[in-house]
Amino acid sequence: MRKVKWVAAAAGVVLLVAGCGSEGGADKGKGGGAPVSGTAAPAVQGAGTLDAAAVKKEIADAATAAGFTEKSGDDVPATLRSCMVSWSPDGKKAADSKQSFDGTVAALVKGGWKETRTSDRPMSVIKSLDKSGWTVKASHQGKAGSLLIISFIAVDNGPTCAKAFQEDLTKNKQ
Repeated sequence: MRKVKWVAAAAGVVLLVAGCGSEGGADKGKGGGAPVSGTAAPAVQGAGTLDAAAVKKEIADAATAAGFTEKSGDDVPATLRSCMVSWSPDGKKAADSKQSFDGTVAALVKGGWKETRTSDRPMSVIKSLDKSGWTVKASHQGKAGSLLIISFIAVDNGPTCAKAFQEDLTKNKQ
């Protein structure tokens, strides 16, 4: 079941990275279907020096500085570890999860990540940030005291990883 969850998450991230994330709603006209005016499109693989370990460290450093502690959870499948990073905070341990989420995103931007898309709806914020061929999907959904899901999922946008995601999806098709 864990692997099915990761396959679904990877498929969603790949679709969002590919630009299929939104065509309407609150983010219509705000870059939901294309990079925000004045920002660059996602970089291609090899354009930077980041690897999965460096991306995870940047997310972890930003999130912990903003008041989050990492929640233990499922690992990324072995075949995708060089292409995908997942960092999930324990929202219950943060004094104000939305403030910590905003602080994490601000710290990533200060560290060179470029905010390229935002979907801001009641009880749901999703932001895309790009750097050196990687895209982070930062998501804060729900509210404390009810269902609260916070995640930072990063994927390498290069062709090697696109192929790895496709192969994983094909292999795990039900």
